[in-house]
Amino acid sequence: MEASSGIGEACTQAFIKAGAKVALSSRRAERLNALAKSAQSEQALVLPLDVTEQEQIISAYQRILETWGGLDLLLFVSGVYTPLRADNFEFEIAHKTIDANLLGPMRAVSVVLPNMLKVHAGHIAIVGSVAGYSGLPKALAYGPSKAGIINFCETLYYDLLPQGVSVHMISPGFVATEATAQNDFEMPALITADEAAKEILAGLQAGEFDIHFPKRFSGFLRFLRILPYPFYFWIVRRFVKI
Repeated sequence: MEASSGIGEACTQAFIKAGAKVALSSRRAERLNALAKSAQSEQALVLPLDVTEQEQIISAYQRILETWGGLDLLLFVSGVYTPLRADNFEFEIAHKTIDANLLGPMRAVSVVLPNMLKVHAGHIAIVGSVAGYSGLPKALAYGPSKAGIINFCETLYYDLLPQGVSVHMISPGFVATEATAQNDFEMPALITADEAAKEILAGLQAGEFDIHFPKRFSGFLRFLRILPYPFYFWIVRRFVKI
């Protein structure tokens, strides 16, 4: 889901190259159709939808069932990002962010999960962000939405492991996309969308639950999580120049 640009588009191309059949979804149908042309007709199914609309997700999933009979992997990449700090906080932006970034994947999971549980097979992979590890500047709505994804994936993993359904929590650092192009600060360890797709595909093939990258940056932020707050806030103020 969200195959029309950035990480989602790069993952689509990587999956098609690997021989997978892919169902492409996002709100931008023209981008999906252009992407589908790069695949053989039987490999790509275009399903325009808005992740904030449950009925659209249900309808798209029914198309997948009618066309292919089932779904092996739900890869949810869709998300929105608007830089927000306390001095420019807008509730409507926060509401839209949570609706797309947290409730969006919950909607999608609720639709595909019953059939996966019935056959005791399948994969659910959700792209969050290292911004969900701890509070960071300019992420007053985005960060909480991604922190919720971490908790959601952890709980899903615990519940679904005995059922034969795999869960994969994907936490990228800075990736060059339309979203990060909004940032007006230096982004450490910035990688391309193609590099992100390679990390995701490798993590899925290895069966990893916690797929985070690039390690030199995501590992540092994971370390910050365990520090006492006085040290954490000092480091963030010292090294995050925004």
